[in-house]
Amino acid sequence: MNATISRRGLSALALAATAAAFALPGRAQDAWPAKSVKLVVPFPPGGGTDLVARAMGQKLAERLRQPVVIDNKPGASTIIGTDAVAKAAPDGYTLLLSGSTSYSVNAALRAKLPYDPVHDLAPIAIVARTPLVLVVNANAPWRSVAELVAAAKAKPRGIRYATFGSGSGPHLAGELLALAAGVQLQDVPYKGSSQSAIALIGGEIEMGIDTVASVAPHVRSGKLRALGIVGATRSSLLPEVPTLAELKLPEATFDAWYGFAAPARTPQPVIDRLVRDVGATMADPALQAQLRAQGMEPVMIGAAAFRSQMESEISRYRALAHRAGIAPE
Repeated sequence: MNATISRRGLSALALAATAAAFALPGRAQDAWPAKSVKLVVPFPPGGGTDLVARAMGQKLAERLRQPVVIDNKPGASTIIGTDAVAKAAPDGYTLLLSGSTSYSVNAALRAKLPYDPVHDLAPIAIVARTPLVLVVNANAPWRSVAELVAAAKAKPRGIRYATFGSGSGPHLAGELLALAAGVQLQDVPYKGSSQSAIALIGGEIEMGIDTVASVAPHVRSGKLRALGIVGATRSSLLPEVPTLAELKLPEATFDAWYGFAAPARTPQPVIDRLVRDVGATMADPALQAQLRAQGMEPVMIGAAAFRSQMESEISRYRALAHRAGIAPE
């Protein structure tokens, strides 16, 4: 009897220990977040990505009941900031808010990255889409894409345009434009939207391809002239500007979007909580209006669809890069 009781007692203790081992992480995850959350933006302050991050961060902090701190880490075509998140502790306290460059473009164009977006990042949600727009200095002689293309044909590589580094979204869009129009353009790298706008307004370069959110204020002020929307549809912020597809350059179409992600191996309950809270945040009419005022389309594309889009774009852009001969350094 005593032996039987001892064996039963030991079994009960073992089961209790096992239950405790599983319960403790669960309680720790239920307590998330217990401190501020860092949201890494791989661009300088002031650009389209930064605008989305700060608008979203403020609303998300209200739901999390913890501060959301924006950490700008620009450089290397978003690689520096994205890699910092990919290598961060997978505890839900370091997140990434970036454009498609970080998730699909870099992976499609670069043979060697310090991170793999498919395996090293856990998608949370795509929260906004934004068209890119082709702009020139307001004093430039070209008043249409056709006139700009004619000038580029007359002087190969004489039209310089801003990128955020070799292989960035604007670089890919510029090369697709060059391929579609049968011209040669010269890319010039800058660290972000603010620097490239200053360079274009100051006459250092002839053309820019950036988000509507970033350049619309300069278009409205008369410093820049918008010639064409690079995305698939017109922008509500610049409704009078035609798309490149309307201008018979459909192969130059390039869509940009913004997504949240966490380091891979972040506990699934934390990811699930983030998906719910980000979704609730995106349903806020005030936030939607704020994003639309910046030329963005609010969306809520969940983790599974986010991953699917990332993988499909990597394949598509890889094929486009091969066709256009893009070879990032």
